[in-house]
Amino acid sequence: MQVTSLLSHHEHEHGTECECGHDHEHSVTHLWQAVAGVVLVINAYVVDALFTQGGAVASASACLGSMILGYPIVVTAIKDLRVGRLSINELVAIAVLAAFASGNYKIAGIVAFFMLTGEIIESRTAEGARASIESLIQLTPTKARRLKPDGSEEEVAASELAVGDLIRIRPGDNVAADGVIVSGQGSFNQATITGESLPADKKTGDEVFAGTQNLTGVLEIKVSRAGTDTTLGRVRELILAAEKTKLPLMKIVDQYMGFYTPLVLVIGALVWAFTHDLNRVIAVFVVSCPCAFILATPTAMVAALSAAARLGILIKNVADIELAARINAFVFDKTGTLTTGQLAVSRLAPAGEIKPAELLRLAASAEKYSNHPTAKALAQLADEAGVPLVEPKDFSEAAGRGVKAQVSGSTVLVGRAQWLKDNGVTEDFLQSVDLNETEGWSLIFVARDHRCVGWVGLQDKTRAEARESLVELKANGVRRVAMISGDRQAVVTRVAAEIGCEEAKGECLPQNKVEFVRSMKAKGYRVAVVGDGVNDAPALAAGDIGIAMGAAGSEVAIHTATIALMNNDLRRLPFLIKLSRNTRAVINQNFLFGLLFIVVGLTVTSLGYIGPIPAAILHNVGSLIVIFNSARLVRKGEELEHFHPEPVEPPRPAPGQLTPKMA
Repeated sequence: MQVTSLLSHHEHEHGTECECGHDHEHSVTHLWQAVAGVVLVINAYVVDALFTQGGAVASASACLGSMILGYPIVVTAIKDLRVGRLSINELVAIAVLAAFASGNYKIAGIVAFFMLTGEIIESRTAEGARASIESLIQLTPTKARRLKPDGSEEEVAASELAVGDLIRIRPGDNVAADGVIVSGQGSFNQATITGESLPADKKTGDEVFAGTQNLTGVLEIKVSRAGTDTTLGRVRELILAAEKTKLPLMKIVDQYMGFYTPLVLVIGALVWAFTHDLNRVIAVFVVSCPCAFILATPTAMVAALSAAARLGILIKNVADIELAARINAFVFDKTGTLTTGQLAVSRLAPAGEIKPAELLRLAASAEKYSNHPTAKALAQLADEAGVPLVEPKDFSEAAGRGVKAQVSGSTVLVGRAQWLKDNGVTEDFLQSVDLNETEGWSLIFVARDHRCVGWVGLQDKTRAEARESLVELKANGVRRVAMISGDRQAVVTRVAAEIGCEEAKGECLPQNKVEFVRSMKAKGYRVAVVGDGVNDAPALAAGDIGIAMGAAGSEVAIHTATIALMNNDLRRLPFLIKLSRNTRAVINQNFLFGLLFIVVGLTVTSLGYIGPIPAAILHNVGSLIVIFNSARLVRKGEELEHFHPEPVEPPRPAPGQLTPKMA
């Protein structure tokens, strides 16, 4: 009997009442009504079986039981009629009242029991589906430890936090608001935001998100966003908004439901006219309730939203789930999407007898106090390779050119070629370079005591899973994959070759990207545009679907795209396509089953093969089959929760030169 769209519930804070008038808060009351009523009806059967003179007692027991069971059903139907809505709830009410009026109290009671039980089961299932999503997004603690000016703690409600407050996070605590770490370091479980199962290490200056859990360390955080303005708050709003949207197919079903009830009433009248068998008419009304048919789409959508949210995929409108199944072209931005957007050391080329590890030690030590991306890349490689750094002395930096410092008693220069020449390095050290900076390489040279000891090649690394993801997209029927970027064409061509992208276009301004997307759509492609959601906003809006990568903490990214990926795992994209197609397949299966159930049910009840009680049982069985079929979608994508990216192999070195792995 519970046939309301599961995606149309009101917010919990306003009462969780569904469209057909069933208040889920009363589901416990309905459960007790069902238990009490069915006990009385069963008692009537027992009295009839054991006592030959107990007809009056049995009849009274069945009458009282059917009244208890039928009351919520009839009340719901009356509420519908008061607001001028004719729905299938009236069919059930008519069936129960007809059985009751004819004196078939036992049949009325049993039919009402099974219909009421079905309503309770489906209502609880709807709440369970919502709970699986709410559990992902309602993890913000209600309390926070706010620091007073004197350094002492005070426990306050999380809702009282304001931007600029300092809060202390201990091991095991959930973060109460978005903020920036001002002291301390720790590992954070960010699965609620990004969908990544591996903890993320955070240090001073890093951003943390509300709802994430601190696993180690004591930290002090300066609040940057609080309440509904946090990333978690925006995520919650988007998910709840998505639940309220409908597929075009769902809207069509809603449109024609108003004609369905009168049609069934006509069928019931015809059955009565030809048979004068009230039990057949009651069975027709019971089996015609299209619960399985109406639950077909919303149950699948809730399950799909839950699976996507678990992996950090935010879908703003459920219609995009259906649309994703028809996407056959992808357009990617390069920097920050297919590449990490950060420099990484790809080549170490020592000169003379110096070892690669020594070259790295000199360069990283000299750059130790620089904030340049090159310095960070060198420090990261030194840490990974276990190369100990020394404290530089007399450190000085020329912005955009290089650094100069005393390392282990030697004067070390690290920077561009001209920087070394300007500081007295006269040898011709450029002849050993075999890389072309126009292809995306960034070269820095290292000199010790005015002699060049080698050079380092850095580049924006492609994401580890990029090639695999593109291959999987093509395996899933995507016919065209293109990369467009504002970077130089030579760089774009190199990245495209590394990841297996057949079409790459560089030196594109934002308007050029939009024109490219529109030209693809003009050729009949259904286009998904993938970018970082900030500088790619026009192109994201131009595609059939806009997908923002790494949207955690980025308000622009979350609000620009139609779908937001809270992390940077490109494998979420082929998963989204597969989830969309699986969802569509499940909906089609549900619809087919629901339609067959109604057609077969009306046929067998009209012919008198089954009565009201079997019809009520079959009604519940049909609804549960649809619910369990949709529930299969919830577990989709579990293999991505434990994804460990493999490092991309760097380009092969020229003879006689060493890579960092060989250091």
